[in-house]
Amino acid sequence: MKPITILTLLSAAAALASCMGPREVRQQPPAQMAPAGVEGAWVDPNGIVSTFAAGTFTTRTTDTNQVLASGNYTNLSPKLVEINMTSMVRNTQSKVNCAMVSPTQLNCTTDSGAQFSLTRKS
Repeated sequence: MKPITILTLLSAAAALASCMGPREVRQQPPAQMAPAGVEGAWVDPNGIVSTFAAGTFTTRTTDTNQVLASGNYTNLSPKLVEINMTSMVRNTQSKVNCAMVSPTQLNCTTDSGAQFSLTRKS
C-alpha cells in the first residue's frame, strides 16, 4: 500500500473517531417502591382522606382539612390493622378492624358492624 493511501486512511479513521464522543449513559429513574402496609393516605368513596403514619391515624375533610377523627393503629399482622379512634364529630370512641385485600384497598369493619372500604391515594 502506498504511504499516501495509508496516511489518508489513518486521517479518515482519526476524523471519524473524533466525531464519536463518549457514549451518553442514561440512568433509569429509581423504581418507586410500593408502600409498606397501611402507611400513607387512603380515601373513602366520599373523598374523605384517612392517613396512617407511624402508629397515628387521622381522617380529614378534603375541603377545609378539618380533623373528623383521630387515634392510633396497630398492625395485627402484615394484612390486618386495628384502629382505635375518637370521632370529633360525634365525640365517641370506636375500634375499627381493617384487612388489606390488595396493596390499594382496605376493607374495614367498625365495632358496631358497619363496613366500608378505603382506596390508597396515589
